[in-house]
Amino acid sequence: MTETVLLVGGGGREHAVARALGDSDADLYACAGNRNPGIARLADGFESLDTTNPSAVTAYAREVDATLAVVGPEAPLAAGVADALDDAGVYAFGPREAEARIETDKAFQRRFMERHDIPGCPVFETFEDMDAACDFIDEFDGDLAVKPAGLTGGKGVRVTGDQITKAEAKEYVRDSSYERIVLEERLVGEEFTVQALVANGEVRVTPAVQDHKRAYEGDEGPNTGGMGSYSDSTLELPFMDEDDYMEAVDVLEAVVDALDGYKGVLYGQFMLTAEGIKVVEFNARFGDPEAMNTLPVLNTDFLDVLTAARDGDALPQLSFAPRATVCKYAVPDGYPTDPDSGARVTVDEESAAAAAEGTDGEALLYYASVDERDDGIYTTTSRSFAVVGLADTIEAAEAIAEDALAAAGDGVRIRHDIGKPDLVQQRVDHVAELRGE
Repeated sequence: MTETVLLVGGGGREHAVARALGDSDADLYACAGNRNPGIARLADGFESLDTTNPSAVTAYAREVDATLAVVGPEAPLAAGVADALDDAGVYAFGPREAEARIETDKAFQRRFMERHDIPGCPVFETFEDMDAACDFIDEFDGDLAVKPAGLTGGKGVRVTGDQITKAEAKEYVRDSSYERIVLEERLVGEEFTVQALVANGEVRVTPAVQDHKRAYEGDEGPNTGGMGSYSDSTLELPFMDEDDYMEAVDVLEAVVDALDGYKGVLYGQFMLTAEGIKVVEFNARFGDPEAMNTLPVLNTDFLDVLTAARDGDALPQLSFAPRATVCKYAVPDGYPTDPDSGARVTVDEESAAAAAEGTDGEALLYYASVDERDDGIYTTTSRSFAVVGLADTIEAAEAIAEDALAAAGDGVRIRHDIGKPDLVQQRVDHVAELRGE
């Protein structure tokens, strides 16, 4: 039976999902608020619509006779799109609104961890009274992460002792329009992500990835949606060992055991500290850019995961090619604080792929937020496109990604240090120092 899969979302993450389904026995349709040219070329149909409108999404699902759906971004999950698709008889690989609160409500997330004794929960408090939150900032003996309880696109967190002072943190809390704030101990260590495919009470984990949130090289500047990321040819990253990875997996499994009925992707962002693994946050979907590291090395047919999830069968064991990946985003000048737009994109799928010629690697381009016009593709005010290098080592994958981005031209900016040997070694040295090695 040929499945008809509806992909909800139009970013780089969703382009990676579309490509992962490209060789499957599936007819692919997509809907998004923006027309992603990479997805549009892979799909049998593409509809521009508001993906946070459950009625609009389900109407398009019925129109194309979808048998499965993959909900990519967090905003449609928060809006109950997975609920509406499920209720319309279209199995959605993504959590229903109540379960998606593990991402969409950080106060719920921390209380859930505390209530169910999920390992790795930091010291925290939640506040609706901003004056009380400021008092807590004054009284807390140490640095704090200040987190709006709701969705902020990865850009809402401020950390004292790193990005801001305690006085600036109080100003941020008072001047913001956030109704609820989570304050938690600042975690010191190395961050990494493990993403799991979840359904029917089963958990299938993927290789660890390290994202780079800060805008500028050397981990400077404001947080972004993610400037790029890398993974190794093993499940672990160079600064981790197998026990670290399995400790993170244990946390994900504990969440799934406690969060009845969860389905879709469960993304754990962890901090490897001197005291072991701590949880930075959970997300209820693939990461962007982490999906672009994970899906290209997935040997298992992603469609087989979707059909097993829908049919109540055991999820297939996942197999991954032993390849390292380095993903680098091209973003508009000024991103994220004052982004320009309208620069013509000068890298495409063919030119990116050519960067790997003469190597044993591969280069893949993923479009994100771009504007396709009659005379070409142009930047908007958000992340534009990403290139992923794949090779036997992180160093070789990074070189391929850099070569592919060499012709990126004016109007875009890239964090060139992502995946560079010296930056990776800094991570290794940092963890060794934390462990007193």
